[in-house]
Amino acid sequence: MPYSVFAAIVLSTAGGDHMLTRYAIFEGRVRPGMDIEMRAYVNDVLAPLWRQFDGAHTVRVMFGIEQDPDAPSFPLVLAITYPDAAAMARGLASRARYESRDLLPEFFTRYIDGKLLHYVMETDIFMPN
Repeated sequence: MPYSVFAAIVLSTAGGDHMLTRYAIFEGRVRPGMDIEMRAYVNDVLAPLWRQFDGAHTVRVMFGIEQDPDAPSFPLVLAITYPDAAAMARGLASRARYESRDLLPEFFTRYIDGKLLHYVMETDIFMPN
């Protein structure tokens, strides 16, 4: 009888604890003609601040390129993964977090017609076989 074996390396758990990923989901539409400028602003201004969040394990910046026809549009998603809740608390209290947060009202006025949503998820990271 044929069978398959699934094996994966879990990078994110130590001692059974899950890492935490805090998502900042930018929901809405990029203002017409502003996509390239928005990406440059994120990469040149916001991402360097996000990378300074104390306690962060990984910082991922994702730009939306495609979604289902009836799905909401998420032109930008920030995902910062922390080893634990204490590290996430340090990240949320860091100076860089407040600096980046203070830039968001103007960012939305200039680049995105929408809103910001936050979610925290337990995270396991698996390497493909």
